[in-house]
Amino acid sequence: MRNKFYILLLIIGFGVSNGFSQTWSIAVHGGAGNMKPENFTAEQLSEYEQEMNKALSIGVEILKSGGTSLDAVEQVVRYLEDCPLFNAGKGAVFTHEGRNELDAAIMDGRTLSAGAVAGVSNVKNPISLARKVMENSPHVMLTGKGASEFALENGVELVDSSYFYTPQRWNDLQRVLSKEKMGTVGCVALDVHGNLAAATSTGGMTNKRWGRIGDAPIIGAGTYANNSTCAVSATGHGEFFIRYTVAHDISALMEYQNLSLNAAVEKVIMGKLLNAGGRGGVIALDHLGNVCMMMNTTGMFRAFARSDGSTGFAIF
Repeated sequence: MRNKFYILLLIIGFGVSNGFSQTWSIAVHGGAGNMKPENFTAEQLSEYEQEMNKALSIGVEILKSGGTSLDAVEQVVRYLEDCPLFNAGKGAVFTHEGRNELDAAIMDGRTLSAGAVAGVSNVKNPISLARKVMENSPHVMLTGKGASEFALENGVELVDSSYFYTPQRWNDLQRVLSKEKMGTVGCVALDVHGNLAAATSTGGMTNKRWGRIGDAPIIGAGTYANNSTCAVSATGHGEFFIRYTVAHDISALMEYQNLSLNAAVEKVIMGKLLNAGGRGGVIALDHLGNVCMMMNTTGMFRAFARSDGSTGFAIF
C-alpha cells in the first residue's frame, strides 16, 4: 500500500504558489529498470532508501537555507556518485574492455547555460567537472583526455582508475548479461529564487563498446532545464532518449502546447517513448514546484521533498 501511495503522489504532483521567498522543490532518482521486489533483500531495500534519503536531505538543506538549485543538484549528485550502490562515479559499471567511462551533465534553467563531460575515466565526481565546463569554458561538452586535462587545470579531483573497481560491477561484466545493465543518478531542483536546475551522472551500460555515450550528458536528451517550463533528469535506454530528445520534448510540449508537467511527461514517457520501444523514466519539476516522477519500467529509485512538507520515496 505504501508504494502504491507514493507512486500516485509522485505522478500527480502538486500546485504551489510562486512566492520565491518560501517555495522550493527537489527530486532525485537512482536509475530505472525492470526491477522486482523479490530480487532484493529487505536489507538491500532499506539501504537504498537510506542512501536516497541522505542524498535528498543534502539538497533540502541547501534549498531551505536559500541556496541555489545549481548547488543543490550538484551536491546531491556528488553524494550519489560517491555511493557504490548506484551506476555513477564509484559504482560505475565496466565497459567491454574492463574500464569505467563516466558521463555527466548539468544545466541552469535561468540562463540555459549547460556543461557536460563524457567518457572520463579518472574524475572522481564528473558532475562537478560538468559544472566547471559550464562556468569556466566557452564549451558545453568535453570528452575523454581533453576533459581530464580541463579537470586538472580547474582543480577537479582526479583518481586512479582502481578507485572505480567494485566487485559487484566487475561481476556484472563477467556474467556478460544478455540484457545489459543500465542506470543513472540525477537530481532536479527549484530554489527560492525561482530558478530551476537539472543534473545527471552515469557509468553507462555494462559491456558497452567503442566509446559509446548515452543520453545523460546530452543536453535535451537526458538533461534539460528551463525556468519557463521545467527541469528534467532521465534514466533508461539512452539511445532512445537521444533519438527522441526526451528531456527537451517534455519542455517543448509545455511551452508550445501549454500542457501541464504531468501531461507532458506522460505523453512522452508513456506514449512516444514506450511506443518506440524505449524503456526508462524521468524526474521533473516545473517552475511552480510541481513534481512528476514517472517511468514505463517496473521500477525506478526515486524520492522528492517540497517546502510544503510533502516528501516521498519509492522504488517499484
